[in-house]
Amino acid sequence: MMFQVVPIMWRSVRPSRIADMPAVVNTFWLRKGYEGLTFFGRILTPSQEMADCFNTGAKGDRVSAAMKNHEMIHLRQAQACHDSWTCFYLLYIWYWLKARCLTGRKVRRQLRHAAYLLNPFEMEAYGRMNDLGYLKRCEDGAREWREYARMSLQERFLRYKASHKL
Repeated sequence: MMFQVVPIMWRSVRPSRIADMPAVVNTFWLRKGYEGLTFFGRILTPSQEMADCFNTGAKGDRVSAAMKNHEMIHLRQAQACHDSWTCFYLLYIWYWLKARCLTGRKVRRQLRHAAYLLNPFEMEAYGRMNDLGYLKRCEDGAREWREYARMSLQERFLRYKASHKL
């Protein structure tokens, strides 16, 4: 299971050369509760049923369409990061680590998984996942995450709190 992702990494192409990301099953890299994970031009899912939902588009299923849109936004974000998966993942990890180390106890008590949810990439993807026309408007790369990256963690938390009514 764990080593199934190595061929995906080696065979990956630049984000701009990917039109649609296929979903593949990989239970090792996904924690319980997560439906999908963008990984070098593929969507890793915990079950074949979930992979089928992503791959077929689950006609009429608004939730599956929104989740597919969320993962495709990450593709557009990678395009905006110098069209490089490596740059995208390094920045993603940097923002996650920064939030993990700098959020206070009060924030972590109010917001479980604060480092993940306050990551600028996730803030854009969650904020736009229900806007199914968003990908067409940002074909050359999604850049809204840069606005979130310029904000302090406290500002991001307040923005998240306001939009999710914590």
